Amino acid sequence: MAGELEPKKNNWIENTRSYLSDIRSEMKRVTWPNRDRVQSTTVVVIVSVFIFATYFKIVDTVIERTVIQVERTLIR
Repeated sequence: MAGELEPKKNNWIENTRSYLSDIRSEMKRVTWPNRDRVQSTTVVVIVSVFIFATYFKIVDTVIERTVIQVERTLIR
């Protein structure tokens, strides 16, 4: 009974080979996107990043000016 609870000691070389074999079999099942699809999604990501950057810059500027105005009002 005590032997059943102990983990099996496998050779690390066997584990590595098994792992790499599993990776190869999984990679064969992957559906890779074509070039047009990759280009179109890349453009969408880049445009989205610039849109969000602009939005956050505007929000940051508004908050900054508001804080500065409140600070000036409280100092007087």
